[in-house]
Amino acid sequence: MKTSLRESLRAGAQLALAGLAAAVLLAGTWALTRDRIAQSERQARLQALEIVLPADRYDNDPIADSVTVNAPAWLGQPTATVHRARLEGQTSALVLEATAPDGYSGPIRLLVAVDPAGTVLGVRITAHQETPGLGDDIEAGRSDWILGFEGRSLADPARERWRVQRDGGHFPQFAGATLTPRAVVSAVRRVLDFVAAHGDAVRAADAGATLSFDDAPVDPPPAR
Repeated sequence: MKTSLRESLRAGAQLALAGLAAAVLLAGTWALTRDRIAQSERQARLQALEIVLPADRYDNDPIADSVTVNAPAWLGQPTATVHRARLEGQTSALVLEATAPDGYSGPIRLLVAVDPAGTVLGVRITAHQETPGLGDDIEAGRSDWILGFEGRSLADPARERWRVQRDGGHFPQFAGATLTPRAVVSAVRRVLDFVAAHGDAVRAADAGATLSFDDAPVDPPPAR
């Protein structure tokens, strides 16, 4: 009886030690890979920013210098991240996440960089489900259409001409696919409207802050 009890205790202790060893191994693996994964994710975000934000525009860490914005009527999504680029201590650009909710095949996600004067530095599509061969011309790899936003502002073209040409606006649409470029043009214009209305508050907020804006943009009158 005593031998059986002793063996049972020994077996239990061995199982406990095996479980402890496995837990330590898992914890050690997680600790070793956690920083590497975080660094990889950070590098991916930084590379995405660099597509719309020239490297000579900032000397800070725009990933760390960011705020969370709740402004669905402006940016098309419940929560968005806005990165602040700074050069010699002065804000040189805002890089905003935005969504065009009215794409032909669903929401279109964008990244838009805007300088302090309200001029677009760059726009890129980060995710979409538009029709291959038609709506996917919004991708920089498919056509240069998305580059047409660079250097534009609410004054160039005039705000009421922030539409596709079919609607009397400035921006060309695609043959057989008007809804997709229409949605993107409207989304970029709303980003510029947001920066014009709330850019000062976003630039002044502490890094890591969450800002909420319950107002909404007013659509421009039809182009004549």
